[in-house]
Amino acid sequence: MRNLFAWLKKFAIVLFILSVIIVYCIYSLLKPEERLPVFQPDMVNAELVDSTVRYVRKYHTVKDFELFNQNGDTISQEDYKDKIYVADFFFTTCLTICPVMTDHMLKIQEKIKDDPEVLLLSHTVFPKTDSVPVLKNYAEKKGVIDEKWNLVTGSKKEIYNLARKSYLATKSNGDGGPYDMIHTENFVLVDKEKRIRGFYDGTDPEAIEDLMHDIKVLKAEYE
Repeated sequence: MRNLFAWLKKFAIVLFILSVIIVYCIYSLLKPEERLPVFQPDMVNAELVDSTVRYVRKYHTVKDFELFNQNGDTISQEDYKDKIYVADFFFTTCLTICPVMTDHMLKIQEKIKDDPEVLLLSHTVFPKTDSVPVLKNYAEKKGVIDEKWNLVTGSKKEIYNLARKSYLATKSNGDGGPYDMIHTENFVLVDKEKRIRGFYDGTDPEAIEDLMHDIKVLKAEYE
């Protein structure tokens, strides 16, 4: 009788383990794979999108560009080829939302500094004053890692066209004079095909956590 109880006990343990494995497998099969949306212009607040692309429903990508980073190097889409990246818009003398956004970008930089798949890209919205030397000084002061994060300047028209026609991120088109500036808190997540996969409030710590989670989800698509 004692041997029977011992056998039943072992059988119950094995049955329990098998049940856990089966339930886990069923759950894994039934649980849908998490996947980020691909944002098109017609999915975004119309105020943030240039009228020339506002009704585009498919195939939208970030267009090519040619700007200059904090080291005076020419930066284009080629530098982000086969990379996931986070883009934003700032200016070095901003005293309101930009310092918070930069601090959050620095936290993202720390988390992705050893990840070769992910980069950062910050566009100055005040190129009139944010020259290459100014950006270099700002980058050094903030602790920007050149290999991970480009702070770029260039033609105001090109930058503002990128903001409204490519990144779908701002209400201003910059044609109201030299001091008509983009002032957007949006961080934009871009995939390896240059498609927009997410928008995040760069001033909100919880949104930054969401962004880091979504980077992992996006990376999983390429595995």
